[in-house]
Amino acid sequence: MARYMSDANYDFSIATSAQRSRYKLSDYSTIKVGNQTLRGDISVYPDWDKNSGRPFKLKDVREVINRNNPKELRALSRTFFVTSGIYSRLCRYMAYLFKYDYFITPIIYDETISEKKIIEGWLKSAALLDNSHLKKTFGDIALKVIKEGCYYGYRLPQKNAGFLQELPSEYCRSRYIINGKPAVEFWLKYFDEKFRDSAYRMKVLKIFPVEIQKAYVSWKKGRLPVDFQGDSTGWFLLDPEFAVKFSLGSGDIPLFSAVIPNIVDLEEAKDIDKERMKQQLLRIIVQEMPVDKNGDPIFELDDIQQLHANAVNMLGKAIGVNVLTTFADVSSIDMSDKGNVSSVDQLDKVERSVYNEAGVSQMQFNTSTNLALEKSIGNDEATMNDLLLQFEEYAESLLKPFNKNPKRLMYRVQILPTTIYNYKDLSKIYKEQTQIGFSKLLPQVALGQSQLVVMNTALFENKYMHLDELFIPPKMSSTMSAGDTNEDSDSTGGRPELPEDQKSDKTILNEESG
Repeated sequence: MARYMSDANYDFSIATSAQRSRYKLSDYSTIKVGNQTLRGDISVYPDWDKNSGRPFKLKDVREVINRNNPKELRALSRTFFVTSGIYSRLCRYMAYLFKYDYFITPIIYDETISEKKIIEGWLKSAALLDNSHLKKTFGDIALKVIKEGCYYGYRLPQKNAGFLQELPSEYCRSRYIINGKPAVEFWLKYFDEKFRDSAYRMKVLKIFPVEIQKAYVSWKKGRLPVDFQGDSTGWFLLDPEFAVKFSLGSGDIPLFSAVIPNIVDLEEAKDIDKERMKQQLLRIIVQEMPVDKNGDPIFELDDIQQLHANAVNMLGKAIGVNVLTTFADVSSIDMSDKGNVSSVDQLDKVERSVYNEAGVSQMQFNTSTNLALEKSIGNDEATMNDLLLQFEEYAESLLKPFNKNPKRLMYRVQILPTTIYNYKDLSKIYKEQTQIGFSKLLPQVALGQSQLVVMNTALFENKYMHLDELFIPPKMSSTMSAGDTNEDSDSTGGRPELPEDQKSDKTILNEESG
């Protein structure tokens, strides 16, 4: 990459000489928006100019899916993420299933390292990850991966934090793997296609990393090395140390793209059901005009028209009632459906097909019983597990400054398997393991607190506030000796009663009948 770092001045053919003379390529730092200046690690949101797109018909949707074009599938996914509540909820459910709690552990290989140095490194590591807002960042990235099929980013390292600048997925690709991680290439044509105004393009380019800025200058000057003879497309391999990619599987395809045709079927079924409901409300009132033995009307035509008008005026405010004047028998015609299968059952069948195609249990969104869904949720956790491992690797890479001597001391990061469903149970398990000498921090981390907060809370309350002397916890059976007694203990025995949401349907029925 170093060979691209020689062009220090901005020198486009489209820029004026004044712009060339005063514009210097610089690292991401500031950009002026109107009268205000933004400072810090600034990045351009890649999708700022994208709308939800045109509505898709079922035929269009199936054609897009059959072509299996990632760019078209992303546009399709974006549209349904905005317009379909079911699709949006599926994506958000998978993205925010895990809580992304992380735990830092020093791995000590050299026992001669001082205790002070170990603790100091651990505190700095924990502070760096906390300052990087990893929980929110991982949730946002997971949603992007599920909705778009992939996420490309560029590291913006700071002294006390680490952030990512998102790169537009349509202008990125990954063809190679280096040291087990995807190598990212960036299409420099992005700046020319997305920012037509040259002055604004310069402003945007300035907040991109120096590596991309200088590569763009080289490309515009025709000095960018190419992959093969005649290649002038402008693809540039980013430094693998800074460029990252997250994805689920291969192909960069949105996770739930195959579900979209079923969602279209459901919407069309709803439209049909609305028309059927209107039809069921329709009534036709038929009034008979008498005829003589020869079949000729008794009344004059003007009288018949007046009688018809009178009936129409009388029923004019009635909803779903029409009047027909004829010489046939008088009757009331009911347009409602007399079939055995209700429209609700038919809609439920179509709606179930959506969740079946997604591989997600519908009960997780519309639960009507106390059925256990551990297996279904477990399958969803397994689907997201690969992405979780990628996040874990990225979090650990942020601690590289503290792992300069990995053969002596290394700080490892583990993302706990805590989800929105199991974090309470995991916290209880971790708490039980403290009785055999296991980590005392894990129970609180599983509840969503950072290690720094847990440590400093205990330090503040016990060392400075001396609350451990004021608030004495009650004795437990696991900590009491044979001679101790606990007057507050419950001697009734038996298993404690389960919460209502954990009781089986049979137990609930037995309690109600008893």
